[in-house]
Amino acid sequence: MEGHPASLCLSFAICQMGLTIASTSERTEGVNEFPQETAYNGAWCIVGHDMCTQEAFQAQRSRLVGLLGSGSLEAFESVLDWLLSWDVLSWEEYEGLRVLGQPLSHSARRLLDTVWNKGAWGCEQLLAAVQEAQADGRSPALRGHWDPHSPHPARDLQCHRPAIVRRLYSHVEGVLDLAQARGFLSPYECDEIRLPIFTSSQRARRLLDLAAVKANGLATFLLQHVQELPDPLALSLEDAACQKYASKLRTTVSAQSRFLSSYDGAENLCLEDIYTENALELRTEAGAPQTSPAPLGLDALFRSGGRLNADADTVLVVGEAGSGKSTLLQRLHLLWASGRDFQDFLFVFPFSCRQLQRLAKPLSVRALLFQHCCWPDLGQEEVFQFLLAHPERVLLTFDGFDEFRFRFTDGERHCSPTEPTSVQNLLFNLLQGNLLKNARKLLTSRPDAVSAGLRRYVRAELHLRGFSEDGIELYLRKRHREPGLADRLVRLLRATSALHGLCHLPVFAWMVSKCHQELLLQGGGSPRTTTDMYLLILQHFLLHASPPDAAPHGPGPGLLRGRLPTLLHLGRLALWGLGVSCYVFSAKQLQAAHVDGADVSLGFLVHAKSVAPGSPPPLEFLHITFQCFFAAFYLVLSTDVRPSSLRHLFNCRPTGSSPLARLLPALCVQGPPSEEGGVEAWLQQAEPHNLQITAAFLAGLLSREHRGLLAECQASEKALLRRQACAHRCLARSLRKHFCSIPPALPGEAKSMHALPGFLWLVRSLYELREERLARKAVRGLDVGHLKLTFCSVGPAECAALAFVLRHLRRPVALQLDHNSVGDVGVEQLLPCLGVCKALYLRDNNISDRGLCTLAEHALRCEELQKLALFNNKLTDGCAQALARLLECRQNFLALRLGNNHITEAGAQVLARGLRANSSLQFLGFWGNQVGDKGAQALAEALSDHQSLRWFSLVGNRIGSVGARALASMLEKNMALEELCLEENQLGDEGVCSLAEGLRRNPSLKVLKLSNNCVTYRGAEALLRALERNDTIQEVWLRGNAFSREEMETLGPRDARLLL
Repeated sequence: MEGHPASLCLSFAICQMGLTIASTSERTEGVNEFPQETAYNGAWCIVGHDMCTQEAFQAQRSRLVGLLGSGSLEAFESVLDWLLSWDVLSWEEYEGLRVLGQPLSHSARRLLDTVWNKGAWGCEQLLAAVQEAQADGRSPALRGHWDPHSPHPARDLQCHRPAIVRRLYSHVEGVLDLAQARGFLSPYECDEIRLPIFTSSQRARRLLDLAAVKANGLATFLLQHVQELPDPLALSLEDAACQKYASKLRTTVSAQSRFLSSYDGAENLCLEDIYTENALELRTEAGAPQTSPAPLGLDALFRSGGRLNADADTVLVVGEAGSGKSTLLQRLHLLWASGRDFQDFLFVFPFSCRQLQRLAKPLSVRALLFQHCCWPDLGQEEVFQFLLAHPERVLLTFDGFDEFRFRFTDGERHCSPTEPTSVQNLLFNLLQGNLLKNARKLLTSRPDAVSAGLRRYVRAELHLRGFSEDGIELYLRKRHREPGLADRLVRLLRATSALHGLCHLPVFAWMVSKCHQELLLQGGGSPRTTTDMYLLILQHFLLHASPPDAAPHGPGPGLLRGRLPTLLHLGRLALWGLGVSCYVFSAKQLQAAHVDGADVSLGFLVHAKSVAPGSPPPLEFLHITFQCFFAAFYLVLSTDVRPSSLRHLFNCRPTGSSPLARLLPALCVQGPPSEEGGVEAWLQQAEPHNLQITAAFLAGLLSREHRGLLAECQASEKALLRRQACAHRCLARSLRKHFCSIPPALPGEAKSMHALPGFLWLVRSLYELREERLARKAVRGLDVGHLKLTFCSVGPAECAALAFVLRHLRRPVALQLDHNSVGDVGVEQLLPCLGVCKALYLRDNNISDRGLCTLAEHALRCEELQKLALFNNKLTDGCAQALARLLECRQNFLALRLGNNHITEAGAQVLARGLRANSSLQFLGFWGNQVGDKGAQALAEALSDHQSLRWFSLVGNRIGSVGARALASMLEKNMALEELCLEENQLGDEGVCSLAEGLRRNPSLKVLKLSNNCVTYRGAEALLRALERNDTIQEVWLRGNAFSREEMETLGPRDARLLL
């Protein structure tokens, strides 16, 4: 516990002064008797019941003040706990001694004055309290026992205060939540206790203080509930070193995480005020996400479910650049440091991969933790041994693995925590568990940087999808609290879906917030592409960095032309950094790139945390995407760049060139930028995921829309056109090569294409270029019937790019976008290509009724679209009317799958009206909804005379015997249905008997699935009798029902079609 180590030091020092500390025995009614104990090295002694003289106590006053006042506030308050519990201090005296803001030495003097006035007994009690605090710090066992049903709960809380504080220490947040939920505390009172200036034990004390004055049952609740809490996990140390280090580490991490530095470093925002939850999704072993599309909270990071490798230590969080991975880690760090969450970890060590890779010297685990995170002030060996002995109490976070230039390998095993090795080998062995096994490691990265080899050592993988639509609005309202401003921004985004789609990534939401004045003035001319947005933020910075009388009246060519040398300097530095995987720049590197103080003052470079203690902080770009943008800017406008160099961006190398140069890390020590190798070498060595972002920016800068802007900055317009022509050729060639790699279709089947990693990036580049002719030419060679883009991190921006390209397809295609982040805004972006889609699969995409209603409305005019799959989204009865109209109007519609949503009987009844008017539907999926008996009745009646339906699923819809009777009646009349799926309902024997009667008269059904329906031997007998009169049925599933082994052995041989 915090505070006790200081008490240990205080106890030892008082003994050294000659003051004997008497040990206590069991006390009753808050009064202690002291056994005999002698101090041999003191100035005066206490033997048996002889009291220490007040004169001797007073003679040592100055030294006592120094000792009590030089420790921590935690140590001082733990001593007060004992004095209060023994009635040495009255409640008023206790309150007076813990006034916030006063120096600890002042409180120590007041405490000595108080106990002095109580005579020798009070002086002796003070010394005894110090020893009790010492014993608490050593032993994990709680020595206090109390009656949870005491008639005097407030009194018992005070008498057993030290033990209750210890037990509350690790559980105070949960107790506060429970007390508020039960009405014992108001939200305001909880917020006051949770102030970030308080540690966990101080919050526990303030909760007890409040219970002493409230008469609403809080004291009784605490006395009973705290008794049920598990004993605290003690550090079990022989001295104060580990406790002191834990406290220092919390203070360090809190200071680093309390404020969120904006990307431009121009303002510090309190993380509590600005943090907005991202959509976090857990990946399972099979690659599928969680069964529910609801976003997870941070607590999901270390849950036991969803394990890929239960023996692994590493939790992986992946997300696209700008999705908020670093901010998520910062939030975790703050919650831990403030004692509000993740308290299973006693030590949390945060690291940045881009900083770690700057370390050239070999280092050990000990050096990594102590020299590059937090240095122990005392007892380094004791602290380190505790870390090794209790790794399960340790969490290490590594941010930005995609910016670590060394590729993961498990070829070099290193198991010694004290022996130094290279930084990459140290990190890789930590992630594998060869070092600090059982300590949790949390790693963030872009998806493409995580190899299959690394994933073998991952315990759980989570995907950070970015902001939901509600998250975007919440973020803007937190950033702009001025009346009406946030409302105007939200209205602007809703009116411009392209910009709205970009903002699902937090980095774009920040840009919109930063450039809100320009955006609101532009009105209808809002940015549509990523390049548009970055050019806007570029001009925003340039305008604000220019003197008011010298700056142009608005953004334009003159603004860029005036700062072109600075932009080229920054661009060259950025490109060199990408080439050697350098993202943090020293003063020497800045000087070599001719970046001076005036260039830095524009705000695109900000101070980074220094990895070497005592060294001046280096600089880094606002965000990795800004580094890629400036690199693209340099490639477009620098006269030192040959147009032919751009082929390396689009993977168009001359025949015979090796890709190894780009894939292998830069193993040499990084120096300043030099001309050796030049631009081509940098492009060949850059990480592929950074090259892709740079290529998209380059395409956008070379678009017709921005050609005029850049031509004003370029001495030779001809050179700009040559670069544009080269980009066109390379993009077209790369797409043709990509399409040629698609394997041929099997005889009789449609040609299918699962997008390779580069496809989406090439499509994004085409969209940034905005060349309709090139897009039409590019897809001319795409001859596929099914285009699969599952688990490809497709968000609204990618949907806009896909629609821009795919709408030029000559033949209809089935577009599968399952397990992505399309959302309602992404659905809007897909509408332009809906006319060339014969099927659209949007499983698990966070789509609500609004998105589906928009989709259904446009589908009315798209005759080619015949199939929709939308299971595992957020659909409710609100979308039923739009779907019913679609079924009524589109008489060539074939398949509608709405499984695992939130449709009830009301929605089913509305849909039934559309089904009655439809004569084409062949597949209808409703599994995992809540239509119940009434919904099943409505659907069954609508489908009784349907002549085309082949497959119908109502799995898991809470259907009982009433619904089963309606479905049986449908079977008697429907002559087309071939498969009926009714698993996981509550049909029972009565329902199954009804269905058996329907089977007797049905000539078409081939498969009937009735697994997990509480069916007994009686229901199976009814089915067997029906099968005797039905030759069409091929399978009846009865797995998971209430059959004994003997019954299964009896039923099975009677008819092989009965699957038990």
